[in-house]
Amino acid sequence: MDNERSAPLLVGQNASQSDINQQWEQDNQSWWDWYVSLADNSNQGEVELRDVAPIPAANELDDAEITKELATPYALGVEERIFFRKNGYVKLKQVLSPGSVIRLRRELARMLREAFNTEIDGGAQNRFLSLEMMWLDNALIRQYVLSPRIAKIAAELLNVASVRLYHDNILSKEPGCGRTPWHYDDHHFPLSTNDVVTAWIPAQPIPAAMGPLAFARPMSAYKLVENIEFNKFDKSYDRRVSDAFRANNVAVDDAPFELGEVSFHHNLSFHTASANRTRQSRIVLANTYYADGARVVDSPTMVSGDWQKFMPGVNPGEVAASELNPVCWPATVDEDG
Repeated sequence: MDNERSAPLLVGQNASQSDINQQWEQDNQSWWDWYVSLADNSNQGEVELRDVAPIPAANELDDAEITKELATPYALGVEERIFFRKNGYVKLKQVLSPGSVIRLRRELARMLREAFNTEIDGGAQNRFLSLEMMWLDNALIRQYVLSPRIAKIAAELLNVASVRLYHDNILSKEPGCGRTPWHYDDHHFPLSTNDVVTAWIPAQPIPAAMGPLAFARPMSAYKLVENIEFNKFDKSYDRRVSDAFRANNVAVDDAPFELGEVSFHHNLSFHTASANRTRQSRIVLANTYYADGARVVDSPTMVSGDWQKFMPGVNPGEVAASELNPVCWPATVDEDG
């Protein structure tokens, strides 16, 4: 039964109560171990790992070059803004240079290796590893998370004057790890606004076999499934969403990501990702931004994870503006750092 896989990963009220209307009671990695267990992999077959092309060679940028690149505005076109508002996501090429991506991946891989005491690119198979709030202690990651270049894109896509950081998230879908369940971030972020966007920054190219992020389009597809009840104990939610999208011929964009390509998705955009069938870790830095002035919802749930870690001292119903939610655009530092 589905329950036999997911229920043992929950503890306390998360396990004993039938609904999700309580706080998450474990740590961040436990949340991800539980959440990916809700994905229906019954149609995936056995995951046979394959080799992929090596990450393209590039000269890593030094600190000064990183600072300059991440402060330089990206030329976001009108067509890209229109596409985002219709479909809830947009994929933008060359947001980062090859040298910037290679530098980022080396640092993310080092942090994952040290945090989980495992080799990356083949060590921790079948797991989905996550680290959050790394910008607080790592100067290089802070550059990518608080980047005026990336935050300005987020503000322009949302058509708001100012955005704050919700949190960063280092995500590594290890070789053999199965699907990420269908979801939309409005279910996860305890923010009382729809002006929320996540910049999903791959730290290597992502071919189809590695499980690129895949988006249902248009954004209004969420309306087809908004009455499906979330079940925290089994795979029924993921399965029912898949069935609804299939029955309504919802288009799914699961195209690969090029080196330096970054996607931005709205909190109402339904998305998923296939299994990582390669021997290379699919490492991503995901930064979530929201419109300045937004409030925390009145009743956050366990699906929001350890949200108070991201907004210390902020209570339900209050303005989401703790010291850990800096305004990232407009930039508050000069472009020379």
